[in-house]
Amino acid sequence: MAETSLAPTLLLAMPQMEDPNFSRTVVLLCRHEREGAMGLVINRPTEALVSSAVELDPPLERDNGMLIWNGGPVEPDRGWLLLGYDPGKGEALAVTDDLYLCASSDVLRDVLEINPASSESRFLLGYAGWGQLQLESELAASAWLTADVSKDLIFRTEPSQMWESAIRSLGINPYSLQMGGGVH
Repeated sequence: MAETSLAPTLLLAMPQMEDPNFSRTVVLLCRHEREGAMGLVINRPTEALVSSAVELDPPLERDNGMLIWNGGPVEPDRGWLLLGYDPGKGEALAVTDDLYLCASSDVLRDVLEINPASSESRFLLGYAGWGQLQLESELAASAWLTADVSKDLIFRTEPSQMWESAIRSLGINPYSLQMGGGVH
């Protein structure tokens, strides 16, 4: 059996998803390997400012008011920068040709001091993780739909509309999806 990775892709929670961590979520699947999978919930902003949660030395000179996003229930103290551009410094992992993950404090400083809050950047705490064959099992149980990654969806769609917009991009009315017994 040939190994194939689903990453990068978007995982769209089916309506019967009862787990409150994933109800109506859009997950950017960043890694999918034999050992498991890792992704970031991309449609759950919080009200907290990044500048209130990180300490940079020296302190920030300016703060663009960037919000923290809930990236998932695993390691909720771990921060990720999701960028719609190559930051050009620090270690950045290409998720797609135009989406990058970075954990560099220098890049974070640039994002917070230079870039406007509406730019193509998100600071996420935590991630979604699946053990070996767990995601495959959930997909087989129809817990998730998959869709192509869209930078416009990620950075230019209101978070409250992202789930419905992503499902509609597949030509599906989200309200016509079959409700089932629930996936936990």
